[in-house]
Amino acid sequence: MSSVIPDSAGDKRAQGRASDVGLLLILGALMAFTSLSIDIYLPAMPSMQRDLHGDAELTITSFLVGFAIAQLFWGPVSDRIGRRRPLVIGVTLFAVGSMGCALSQTMGQMVFWRVFQAFGACTGPMLARTMVRDLYTRTHAARALSTLTVIMAVAPIAGPLIGGQIVRWGSWHGIFWLLAFMAVAMLLALRRLPETLPAERRAVTPAHKAFGDYRTLLGNPVFMRYVLCVTLYYISIYAFVAGSPRVYIEYFHVAPEYYGWLFGLSMVGVTSISLVNRKLVSRFGLDTLLRAATAGAAAAMLACAGFWELRIGGLPAIVVLVFLFFSMNGVIAASATAAALDGVERQLAGSATALIGSLQYGSGIVSSLLLVALSDGTPRALVAVMAVFALAAALVAARSASGLKGAR
Repeated sequence: MSSVIPDSAGDKRAQGRASDVGLLLILGALMAFTSLSIDIYLPAMPSMQRDLHGDAELTITSFLVGFAIAQLFWGPVSDRIGRRRPLVIGVTLFAVGSMGCALSQTMGQMVFWRVFQAFGACTGPMLARTMVRDLYTRTHAARALSTLTVIMAVAPIAGPLIGGQIVRWGSWHGIFWLLAFMAVAMLLALRRLPETLPAERRAVTPAHKAFGDYRTLLGNPVFMRYVLCVTLYYISIYAFVAGSPRVYIEYFHVAPEYYGWLFGLSMVGVTSISLVNRKLVSRFGLDTLLRAATAGAAAAMLACAGFWELRIGGLPAIVVLVFLFFSMNGVIAASATAAALDGVERQLAGSATALIGSLQYGSGIVSSLLLVALSDGTPRALVAVMAVFALAAALVAARSASGLKGAR
């Protein structure tokens, strides 16, 4: 598909606004909502499990269920009423849900408020990516998404570190009070965010017919191939997110306050490679980058699984190879998302981004269930799940359509 060229003066004005650093910072912060909502309390999961008398991994699963379902609602809504209003409503819901989590006394209450929290949190990353699609053409969108990945990578680096210190000096309740405070700050920041979808470009069909949009998207083979690729990769991502606290803290006896450093180390790779990816997308096709990155991620995790089975390297080997695996995240997520969105019409951008996000983040449900079913108290299940789905993502990328090959 050829590049989408701005078709109105409004597009040009929007592109001018998109170059503003403040706008990119806000969009990056919105994309970080998901990571922050999960990563910041990972060091607290063992203590939450003791206090609430339930499986703490359910708090991740329930969040991802709410996150995946809610996007399917917000995507078509944003195509019809614009991007800013759903963002304001979503961040408000996130604030209320965070306060509910902080006040929870049972695991059942926590699971309920995590779903509620997710219904608001999903608007951030979903609409941030949609706004990039509103503002940019194909290759520029990949560069912008790489920039946002760098900004949002602060959350998984800083989140577990902050959460670990809160648990060390206080309790896990303070983590959710902090999230509520940050949501209020984001509401104030949204006052600076421009509307990127003018009225003349909004979908005119009734919202209740939105499932027709999803049927159209599901029938688009090029779009779905890229979506499947990033979804498989994120099954591996969320396997690590859900399983690493138990492996690092309980199996390898890493102190909760130090767990964040190991988790954050993986995100350093995301940041560094995302910076490089801004230049790579101008020189290589999106398909080429996607194939190379997924192959690298798969190789790292296959080596990790092999090292564990042979009992080579122990914790250091896992940390290094997971670092290499995560380093590919910025390239894979940016390239696959930009390529997928380039294959759909503008008036379906919100629904397309919602479907990508629903499957991408909903993939964590698969990860959690597999870990619960396969875990034997060692890292075996974690590294095996990550290796299998990283390899599957690489195989899908290797068979990707060549429609965007050589795109600039």
